Amino acid sequence: MKKIATLQLVFTLLGGLVLLFIIAPLAGLFLSTTPHQIFNTAGEEEVTTSIWLTVITSVSGTILFAFAAIPLAWILARKQFPMKKLVTGVIDLPVVIPHSAAGIALLGFVSRDSLLGQAGSMVGLNFVGHPAGIAIAMAFVSIPYLINAARDGFAGVPERLEKAALTLGASPARVFFTITLPLAWRNIVSGLIMMFARGMSEFGAVIVIAYHPMVTPVLIYERFGAFGLKYARPVAVLFILISLALFIFLRSLSKEKEENRQ
Repeated sequence: MKKIATLQLVFTLLGGLVLLFIIAPLAGLFLSTTPHQIFNTAGEEEVTTSIWLTVITSVSGTILFAFAAIPLAWILARKQFPMKKLVTGVIDLPVVIPHSAAGIALLGFVSRDSLLGQAGSMVGLNFVGHPAGIAIAMAFVSIPYLINAARDGFAGVPERLEKAALTLGASPARVFFTITLPLAWRNIVSGLIMMFARGMSEFGAVIVIAYHPMVTPVLIYERFGAFGLKYARPVAVLFILISLALFIFLRSLSKEKEENRQ
C-alpha cells in the first residue's frame, strides 16, 4: 500500500507540473490585461468583425465538410479495402505537416488557375482572399479530428444490432440513421466540436489563403507585428474568452442531449 501511495504521489506531482505548464502562460496573459483594456478592445469594430468572421467560417467549414467526413468515417470503421492503412495515414496528414505548407498546397488548389478556382470564377467567386477560402483552409487542418472521432464512434457500435435490424427487413439507410448514427452520435458531436474549435484557432494555412479579410488569429499576429505585445494581448485575451465560452456551451449542449437520450 505504501508503494502505491508513493506512486500516486509521484503521478500527482507530474500531473501538477503539466497543469502548471498549461495554466501559467494563460494566467500571465490574463493578469497582464485589465478589464478596461478588454472592454475597449471588445468595442472595436475591427476586432468584433474578425471574431464574427472566425466563428462563421469555422462553423461553415465544419458543417459543409461533415456531410462527406461522417460517411467516410463509417467506411473506415466498417469496411476492409486495399490500402486502408494508407488512406488512414493520408487523413492524418493535415495534422502532421506544417500548416504554412498546408496553406501553400491549398493555394495551388483554390487559385484561379486550378479547376476549383476556375469553377468559382464562373460564378464570380475567388477563393483567395475570400471567406470561402478561409473556411476551406480551416476545414483542411481540422477535418482529421472529426473523421477519427466519428470512426471510433462507429467502431464502437455493435454490428450484431445492425445485422439484426437488417434481418428484420430494415433497409441499410434506415439501420444507419436509426441505429448506427444515434449510437455513435456522442463521438461524432465531440469530433464536430473539436473540428470547429481547431478551425477557429488556425493561423498558418489561413494567412496564406487570405491575409484579408482578417480572422482573429491573423489580427492578433498583425497587431503584435505592427504595435507590439501591449496591443496584441487584449485581442488575444478576448478571443480566448469567447472561444472558451463557445466551447463550454457546445460541450454542455452535447452533454444535455446525451442525458436526455438516456
